[in-house]
Parts: sequence; C-alpha cells; structure tokens
Amino acid sequence: MKRKVLSVLLSVAMLSSLLVGCGSNASNPAPAGDAAADEAGDDATASNDATPADGEVEEITWMFWDDLNATEDLISLGYKDVVERFNKDYEGKYHVTPITTNLEEYYTKLNALVASNETPDCFIVSPGPNLDTYVEPGVTADLTDYLKADGWMDTFNGGEGAFSQQTYDGKIYAVPLNTAAACVFYNTEMFEKAGITTMPTDWNGMLDACQKLQDAGYTPITISAGTAWCLSMLAGYLCDSEGVDLDALNAGEAHWTDANVVSAVNKMLEISKYFQPTAAGDTNDVATANFYNEEAAMLIQGSWAIGQINGANPDFEDKCGVFAFPGTDGRVIAKSDSLAMSATTEHKDAVIAFMKYFTDDTAQKYTAEVGGKIPVTTVEYDADKAPAQLAYVMDVFSNAKSTFGFYNESMASTEAGSTFDDAMVSIYLGTPVEEGLQTVEDFYQTNVWK
Repeated sequence: MKRKVLSVLLSVAMLSSLLVGCGSNASNPAPAGDAAADEAGDDATASNDATPADGEVEEITWMFWDDLNATEDLISLGYKDVVERFNKDYEGKYHVTPITTNLEEYYTKLNALVASNETPDCFIVSPGPNLDTYVEPGVTADLTDYLKADGWMDTFNGGEGAFSQQTYDGKIYAVPLNTAAACVFYNTEMFEKAGITTMPTDWNGMLDACQKLQDAGYTPITISAGTAWCLSMLAGYLCDSEGVDLDALNAGEAHWTDANVVSAVNKMLEISKYFQPTAAGDTNDVATANFYNEEAAMLIQGSWAIGQINGANPDFEDKCGVFAFPGTDGRVIAKSDSLAMSATTEHKDAVIAFMKYFTDDTAQKYTAEVGGKIPVTTVEYDADKAPAQLAYVMDVFSNAKSTFGFYNESMASTEAGSTFDDAMVSIYLGTPVEEGLQTVEDFYQTNVWK
C-alpha cells in the first residue's frame, strides 16, 4: 500500500510549533547502491557534468551529532547514504567531509568552531532560541531565495508553512529534514504479563501502570536523568499538563515559583521512583539500550529513537509499542532535524546542492521506510516497508490537538533553557523543588525580565 504524508497531519497549524533538535547516537550502514543514486531527484544531480574552471574540487564540511562510521542508528545511516550519494554524483566537482561528534558535546564543539572562524559549511541546528544564537550574529545564511528557486520549497508539506520555526524577520535560515514526536515506547509483552490491557491516558493511569509493572518484577521506566534534555523533556510535558504558560513566563506575567510549576516538578519526582536505579549516571544511549535489551518496560523518548532501537535490535520491533505521553490533553512535543548553511562559506552552490539531497525522494522515502520518521516532503512511501512504530506515531500525530516544542528550546534564550535543564537535574539529584526553581526564577529576574 502506498501512503502519502497528508498535509492534514502536518498542517501549517501543527508545523508552526515544531522545534528542531535532537538526534540519537548508535551504528552500521545500509548499502548506498546504484539504485539509490538513480532515484535521486533532478535537483540532486543538476549540473553534475560541470567542473570548476581550474579543475579543483570544491570541498565542503558538514557537522553532525553522530559518528557515521560507528553507528547502528538507522536515521544516521540514512544521512551517511546521503553523503555517499552526493560525493559519488558530484565526483570531480564537489566533495563533502562530515565532522562528527556525539549529541551531548555537539553544540560545545560547534560553538568552538564558530568562535575560531572555522564554522562548518553546513551543520545541524535547532530552531527557536537556539537558532537565534546563530542568526543574530550572522553565522547562518539566509536560505529563502534558494528555497523559492526551482520549486524546492513547493516539495515540502505545507509549503512555506513548513519553515515557520526556521523563519526570522521574514527570512528562512534552516531546512527541516523530518518530523518526530516525543512519546512513550513500551514493551507489549511486559505490559501483557503485568496485566495492563489499556494504555494510560492520564497521570493516575500512568502511575498505576508503573506500579503494576514494578509489582510484576519489571523496571517500569528507563530514562537518562543525567542527560539534561531527556529529563527536561519529561518535565516539559508535565509543565504543559499543569497549564504552565511559557509565553507568560517569558513575558514576566508568570513565575517559575508559581504553584503549577511546583506541581509539575513534584510529578517528575513522583514518577522518578519508577526509573532504573542507574538513571542519574546512564547516558541517553544507555537508557535507550536498557529498553531494547528488555531491561525496562517503558522508554520516555521521541520517535527519533525508532532508528536507534530497530538498528540495534531488529527483533524487538514486534514487541515495541508506542503511546502518547498521558495527561497533556492531546498536545504532543514535536521535533525534527534541520540544516543551516554558514553565512561565510565560499561554496554556497555546493552546500545547497548537498542540502537538497537530504530532502530528495530517495532520502525522504528512507526516512519513513527505514528510519521510522515522518517525511517533511510530499514524497509517497510504502507504509508496509516502514517500521511498525511509525504507524503508531502517525496515530499519535493524527489524534493530537496541537504540537509544542522542547521546553529548553522554547524559552527566552539558549541560556534560559540550559538553566531550566540544570535545575531539573539538580532537583532530581536532591535539591528541594522550590530551591531548584528559584534558580530559574533568579535567572529570569536578572537576564529576561530586567
């Protein structure tokens, strides 16, 4: 059966709240054969036969948050295929060399390169305050004219609306590559043995499921409480369910010490008793591995983890279910990977040609059929080939009333988001809730509301 990603699922209204960011680590490539190259769109291979007048190949760099030669993550392997197809098709004209690291260190290393005037020609970034960090000082290039030329923008679901979170002062500074939802993965076999027949839809139901799993001898939840964004993603869901208004907080019309914020963070502590004992020290990769190695019944993550789960343990797909995080009144955290171009690159045409490979039909079909993410373009894909979890995620999206972004990426600044992240980890490790939230309040008093 062929399925087109319907614009009703990724309407302008929903896309307007998409925030880009996370990736996941892991490893091992799908072959990039001639068939993949043959499927590339016309834009991807345009002017391949032309070479620079001086005969020199234009070298560009692309920075990413995973090691493409030491990964099992299926999305990362799709990106590796993009690099290989591009280098093959443009041999003698353009060549891209990846700069890879890991997610936890990515922005630190990217910022160091920017500070030393060695900004990669192309790099992954997150919209919202994070992208502001690169737009305002002129680090990223305006992509608007490139997107509107030759109908490239028209290939995206929602057209120009797909770029709402990448647009600043009417100009587009990044290109989304896929869409994913933050959700709860669960082991269907463990749930069945624990006597859980209905997925939790509210907070009490979630706690009840955790207790039943624990009583049945299972670790209910695996999460990286030491990787700040993982914990703050959970806290963000709980804040949203408590009616916390980020716009009001950013405007100084509400406070981080308000009762609804305190209640949300107390809920985070309430559910933390069901985390794996090593949560504070486990990285995101270790926490995810705990799930697909069947050492825990639930993983609070995003559908970006499908590629990592299925890449590392393909046999686990049959018992991997997905449900929306409960108690949010139909709101879902949505994210995607996104690309920016350096404003100082001397190889803009090469970078644009490279970026188009990420959104051509070959790459976008792979995104769905292998990686398990929702494509951002109108490409048709074979739903029968796609990971089973993608259908569950599509259901989550289709039933969502609206989407919102990661809390740490939706605040007044990158520093504000980091302060919130650090506060959540500190509270998990034992700092009293009110004291931890006061650090966020103090930051806003000094840096945002002044």
